Amino acid sequence: MFTGLVETIGVLRRRGGSPVARAMIETTLGPLVLGESISVQGACLTVDRIVSGGFECDMSAETIARTTLGERPLGSPVHLERATPVGGRLGGHMVLGHVDGVGTVTAVVNVGGAIRFEVRAPANLERFLAAKGSVCLDGVSLTLNGVGRAAAGGVVFDVMLVPHTIGRTLLEEAGPSAHVNIEVDVLARYVARQLEVAAHGQPHEGRGEQDEPDVDNDARILAKLRSGGFA
Repeated sequence: MFTGLVETIGVLRRRGGSPVARAMIETTLGPLVLGESISVQGACLTVDRIVSGGFECDMSAETIARTTLGERPLGSPVHLERATPVGGRLGGHMVLGHVDGVGTVTAVVNVGGAIRFEVRAPANLERFLAAKGSVCLDGVSLTLNGVGRAAAGGVVFDVMLVPHTIGRTLLEEAGPSAHVNIEVDVLARYVARQLEVAAHGQPHEGRGEQDEPDVDNDARILAKLRSGGFA
């Protein structure tokens, strides 16, 4: 698990192979441990070999398809964060390093010493995004200011980059049309899944795998919430 607080900036030096790509990340981060997890631009990767000046890791076909790591030019800087130790301080939010999709920056607006960042995300992520909730962009923990429907399809949201974040990350360099890795809040992911399960019914003892009869999904969800004490 990570916190979304970038520790340092590394450099993507090598990448090759298919369908699994072998990459070399240059960094002064250390001492590294073989087999440990490191968030690279928001994606959880495993240190497979420690080399002079950095480490090597494998990027699966899923990682290449789900993130920007396959398209990122060699020599590009990348955010790095080591996994949070048990008992460590959770300064951001719970981040797994499991990227849910790639978003596109649609606007970058200077607001005093801060920057308002607007991102268009895939439509399937809309149910996981809520104002004042958490989101991880390129491995950076941020708070959602607002969420709405994008005119061109999908969902659009905005976050505010404070001076500390601007100084410690690469996000300021991501202008309009830039791609960013998005990981939704893990709690939102599980709440959404529970509502899906509740809406479609559960198998009961004596009924085998047969589901409950289909009823209106919204009514089912409301009934479930009322049974839990919600008015």
